[in-house]
Amino acid sequence: MKIYNTLTKKKEEFVPIEEGKVRMYVCGPTVYNFIHIGNARPMIVFDTARRYMEYKGYEVNFVSNFTDVDDKIIKKSIEEGVPAEEISERYIQECKKDMAGMNVKPATTHPQATKEIQGMLDMIQVLMDKGFAYNVDGTVYFRTRKFEEYGKLSHKNLDDLRSGGRSLLVTGEDQKEDPLDFVLWKPKKEGEPFWESAWSDGRPGWHIECSVMSKKYLGDEIDIHAGGEDLVFPHHENEIAQSECANGKTFARYWMHNAFLNIDNRKMSKSLGNFFTVREISEKYDLQVLRFFMLSAHYRSPINFSQEIMESSKNALDRIITCVDSLKRIADAAEGGCTEAEHTKLAEMSAFRTKFEEAMDDDINTADAIAAVFELVKFANTEAVSGCSKAFAEAVRKEIIELCDILGLIVEKKEEVLDSDIEALIQERTAAKKAKNFARADEIRAQLLEMGIVLKDTREGVVWTRA
Repeated sequence: MKIYNTLTKKKEEFVPIEEGKVRMYVCGPTVYNFIHIGNARPMIVFDTARRYMEYKGYEVNFVSNFTDVDDKIIKKSIEEGVPAEEISERYIQECKKDMAGMNVKPATTHPQATKEIQGMLDMIQVLMDKGFAYNVDGTVYFRTRKFEEYGKLSHKNLDDLRSGGRSLLVTGEDQKEDPLDFVLWKPKKEGEPFWESAWSDGRPGWHIECSVMSKKYLGDEIDIHAGGEDLVFPHHENEIAQSECANGKTFARYWMHNAFLNIDNRKMSKSLGNFFTVREISEKYDLQVLRFFMLSAHYRSPINFSQEIMESSKNALDRIITCVDSLKRIADAAEGGCTEAEHTKLAEMSAFRTKFEEAMDDDINTADAIAAVFELVKFANTEAVSGCSKAFAEAVRKEIIELCDILGLIVEKKEEVLDSDIEALIQERTAAKKAKNFARADEIRAQLLEMGIVLKDTREGVVWTRA
């Protein structure tokens, strides 16, 4: 199995530190609002990488954090007049609902930055003791130039960065020894959450959080560190510097980064009005369609989101689901074991799994893996027809379901829900909202979504559609 390593800029054979085990860290979202579809891409692609590694027999310790202390969370808490912790906890729960909708497996551990402060204080102190960090009036900075390999991930040169314009120079540069030094700890401002430290009452810098959470749950040295390509510099670069200086070991052997997601060929932004949350998408489509769309391109290729492409993804996924459903009906109506000719066909069918595995072994090429699934669907539609044996139809159906499951795609039809059952649940939800039992109302909405029913609250009442 080969992985493209951002560190070396080439595909490399994957060899884990410990045979049969994979330690993998993926940077998670900052939880101040519903996750957007840009957040969804790394969640889906690295969940798929994990699933494939598990399929190959690896035991994967998969850690993905929630950044639950941040300027945006504090801003939202001030706007709403509630504690920052209430904001972060609310959106962690909402994020987990969206992840479940996209069939993203829960991480082995989902650490939260605010629960790991002591580890951050300890690592900062180690860096200070080793001379890699210094304190100026309660703000602790990392001495970037003291780490000789700084820039090895982003392939940036420190002197080029220094002359590369003031946009890279962080606030407070006057008190820093070097404008490229970055913050490990900062004093609190009025009304902000804070923790006590030897330097000041304050909070950690963003970069130190991931270094500490990775170290605690995966160890000093890990196999794979992953995230969006926007994190390569400065976040991942700074993580390497902190971790390797503190621990005295290589931080991560392989670095995987997914490319950007564009909307109608433009960068997603609120100012352009092309900003979509996963929750908004779920009101129009089953989130399995979003997952299929994300996997239909290689993770290192930029991907373009549009209404037309989502419709195309829905139709493509429906082709697989229809095939699986058709095979079930054929199997239910048939009987008996495979004939000799069918045994020969099943042997031929193994070529599709081989193609699938070859694609996934080549840097998790989900686009080509999906192409192999469609070849299998074509085979099924040609060979597993009325008159075939029960065993043959079931074997072909099982093969499609298994390969799709590696991709995290659910292709078995949900049981048709009666309109009367839907209406009853909607009435119960309305009653729960009137009684201010919002938790139950949310539960019912999630339950309906799982059943493929999308709700939209309008002034005229609740409108529902089948996804």
